[in-house]
Amino acid sequence: MSAPLAAFALDDAALIPQLFAPQSLARLRAHVRLADRLIAPADPGALSAATDTEILITGWGAPQLDSRMLDSLPHLRAVFHCAGTVKRIVSPDLWERGIRVSSSADANAVPVAEYTLAMILLSAKNAWESAVSYRATQDMSLALPRGGVGAYGITVGIVGASRIGRRVLDLLRPFDIATVLYDPSLSAADAAALGTTLVSLHDLLRVSDIVSLHAPLLPETHRMLGATELATMRGGATLINTARGPLVDTDALVAELTAARLRAVLDVTDPEPLPAGHPLFSAPGVTLTPHIAGSLGNELQRMGSQTVDEVERFVTMGTLDFEVRHRDLATIA
Repeated sequence: MSAPLAAFALDDAALIPQLFAPQSLARLRAHVRLADRLIAPADPGALSAATDTEILITGWGAPQLDSRMLDSLPHLRAVFHCAGTVKRIVSPDLWERGIRVSSSADANAVPVAEYTLAMILLSAKNAWESAVSYRATQDMSLALPRGGVGAYGITVGIVGASRIGRRVLDLLRPFDIATVLYDPSLSAADAAALGTTLVSLHDLLRVSDIVSLHAPLLPETHRMLGATELATMRGGATLINTARGPLVDTDALVAELTAARLRAVLDVTDPEPLPAGHPLFSAPGVTLTPHIAGSLGNELQRMGSQTVDEVERFVTMGTLDFEVRHRDLATIA
């Protein structure tokens, strides 16, 4: 039996070598026949040459896999998304036609969790304020942090036991840090198995020195941290958001930052990108990064390697380790 035909569906062929190292592409070719032509949104003619495609490898800029597109791919059996969330490209038609979907979101979770750990430790050390003060005053004694400094004995609250939230909990295990978790989908026993304590959102905000958000953006989580919730946080506490900007009421957060009651590390914002002159750029106690926590640069090839592993499993055994089902869309990022 010949190997299944696979095609890339992206908006730019230049992304392929960024995602797939030469050894990954070689492994991929050992299991599939790769189509020569890219299926790109800007090239509608590519679909007419792709009717025999059985495996679609998608990524950033992939077309929407709706009924019209799927009609052009009658032999499609599986979609492997070499990026994070699949929500922007999938449609119910995929599952209705029995097409299986996999995502490399698990691989993308690794750098986000690493970024979060780094920000927790640096925030606990008051590194950001010290760096700004040292640059401004050029006086080491004036720039030394005051008050509680360091990670020893602090409490970190994790909001959401997502892939990333769970990885952060794992990364925090070696440190002298207590953790608490809020996730309404888990039981106390589930949390204990993760090495943490399940609490209400109110109690998490009340006891945590650092709060890190890892919840998906859903109707029920939109602005889950508003003025009332932010006011519940301890004075001097730090909010870290690497999840989605709209989880937080931006105006309420700006007010807390302006009052110098809270600090924040924001890799995502609402709106995103921030317009020039937005109050977050000048608010005290906030560290802004331009959505860099997820896979960038050489980190992209981790996703490519995981995607090839998944294609190999599917072709040789018919199994998927990172399958996304239709019902999962209600709870995943």
